[in-house]
Amino acid sequence: MNTVKIKRVFLIIFTLAAVIILGIGNYFLHMTSATLANINDDVDWEQSDKRPAAVDLKAGDPISVLLMGVDDGGGRTDSLILLTVNPRVESINMISIPRDTLTNIAGKGEKDKINHAYSFGGSETTIRTVENLLDVPVDYVLKVNMESFTNVVDALGGVEVENDLDFTFRDHHYPEGTLQLNGEEALGYARMRHKDPRGDFGRQERQQQVLEAVIEKGASLSSITKIDDVFEIVEKNVKTNIQFSEVWDMQSNYKNARHHIKQLAIEGKETEIDKTYYFKPNEDKLTSISQELQEHLNLSKVKEDEN
Repeated sequence: MNTVKIKRVFLIIFTLAAVIILGIGNYFLHMTSATLANINDDVDWEQSDKRPAAVDLKAGDPISVLLMGVDDGGGRTDSLILLTVNPRVESINMISIPRDTLTNIAGKGEKDKINHAYSFGGSETTIRTVENLLDVPVDYVLKVNMESFTNVVDALGGVEVENDLDFTFRDHHYPEGTLQLNGEEALGYARMRHKDPRGDFGRQERQQQVLEAVIEKGASLSSITKIDDVFEIVEKNVKTNIQFSEVWDMQSNYKNARHHIKQLAIEGKETEIDKTYYFKPNEDKLTSISQELQEHLNLSKVKEDEN
């Protein structure tokens, strides 16, 4: 597959959570153990100072998961999506962070595009930068090689989306309505930007829509046509700090949250500095989003109790 097609596209494999976290049975226990042994990330960061107490998965504490799509060269993140998962109200908040967002890079003392954080300090710098931008902790990370997207969708037997914009992209026509997409088609659906009057925000909506479809499809084990292929793809293309001992608590306490997914958007404006394009977030809107995420993680109540 042409890597040019792959770059700058949302390619997060939440299949990891949808399959090995939601998987059930001895076969999946064996496969999950082997898979997690091969995909544990080497990032060893300390608990965020934005997380006042350690997460208790057995108690069903709300958690956050940062999805990082990394290009094949590993130099920058092409996609950053934060999920906050609250099993007590059975819901997920999902927010895409525009790759050109102008923000303070953790440890650098200067502002730059948020997707450059990875080139400055890898996963840890990206995590801290996202935490500072949204003022919430990052508890878990799924870091994904961008080349794996089409293979995962095909291994799931394709995905279904509701398209609200008639367009053609790379010789494939996407009419309005319900669409059944294979891997290549889903890639194009998530990648198109210039023909969308909403620009990058329209693309973000389609990326999130594909992610939701992957979550829902992956959660139904009977729908997975090539389960061995899914595990192989995950092993080759995903890194995470999720430990095997945590998987079953997640499977027991968090899986129903996938049925209620709310999409949030960072508002702002395009700007140019020294002939370089940036996206500058609206600070008031960003503060509102931060507060909503904190409430979803039950952190706002903790802050009130501390005060």
